[in-house]
Amino acid sequence: MEHHLIIDGHNDMLWKHHELAGLDFERLDPSREQLLLQTDLVRLKHGGVGAQFWSIWVPADSDPAEAAALTLAQIEAVHRLCETYPQLTALARSADDIERCFSEGRIASLMGMEGGHQILDSLDVLRFMYRNGVRYMTLTHNRNTAWADSATDVPSVGGLNAFGESVVETMNELGMLIDLSHCADSTIEQVTRLSKAPLFFSHSGARALSDHPRNVTDSMLGAVRSSRGIVMVVFLPEFLSEEYRRWSAARQSAQGDWIGPQAAVRENAWLAENPKPPCGIREICNHIEHIRDVAGAEHVGIGSDFDGMTPPHDIASVDRFPALLEELERRGWSSSEIAALTHGNLIRVLRDTEASAEH
Repeated sequence: MEHHLIIDGHNDMLWKHHELAGLDFERLDPSREQLLLQTDLVRLKHGGVGAQFWSIWVPADSDPAEAAALTLAQIEAVHRLCETYPQLTALARSADDIERCFSEGRIASLMGMEGGHQILDSLDVLRFMYRNGVRYMTLTHNRNTAWADSATDVPSVGGLNAFGESVVETMNELGMLIDLSHCADSTIEQVTRLSKAPLFFSHSGARALSDHPRNVTDSMLGAVRSSRGIVMVVFLPEFLSEEYRRWSAARQSAQGDWIGPQAAVRENAWLAENPKPPCGIREICNHIEHIRDVAGAEHVGIGSDFDGMTPPHDIASVDRFPALLEELERRGWSSSEIAALTHGNLIRVLRDTEASAEH
């Protein structure tokens, strides 16, 4: 399946590694199978991953100094990952770099910064992040920034304010992918009007299949098609299944009663009355196919969110990607369609974004 090498648009291993081992690779070696994580370099290789966007993330409510330190520590960790394990992975800054890594048999390591709060309201910080290898930025995370509205917060600026527009302009000038995965609909609509580059969602699903505000509407999919952009499908169950999303919301609401010595008994009783709905590879493929049907096969990719979620049971870690491709083959996907999904579409979007900056 070498022609099906996967570019995964989103993985949170760095933050999980930070929590478990402080980004110390001697304490938790990512070149060996690590069952405390959903990701390591060995299982990425077994899963057919040829390029990985590592998420650079800190909580939106972090103290600014702490946020800056943790952001830079994770960027440094990606550089150190490539220097420590050069036989397994290499830093990639461009579409050409990804293809070179493919030919060398090494995993291309790219970086995506997950949240505009990490630039500390500074275009110079944004430029610095790009200079050090960050190739996309998610404009917001779960909360608004001072200049852009999030999909999961109360609107504050009506999409983008003037500084937010300058962020979009600067990212276009740099050739940096503008990630819309956490953005409010109003923010997405404004970026669609302003940006000269393809629209890009690093880890989202189709809202027609699960009514989550982080998912992409069919109207947005039309704009993705018109811009020659891409939606990289996330594996988070709440985003994949409307039934699962409602079950998860009910479970969260009921958790207030699961306290004290009888907490486990109450939880088990609730779960017995409200069994978890099935959600897995089938639902991921449903989203992939919906995006293909609405936007076209040239505009869909894979953005798992491993190590940032509780994944479906049948694709619980990065070595399980082949099972997803096997299901698509069973559904009649051709080799060329799967190659476009797994890497071809993202390479085109990245190359077009680079070219728009040159112009």
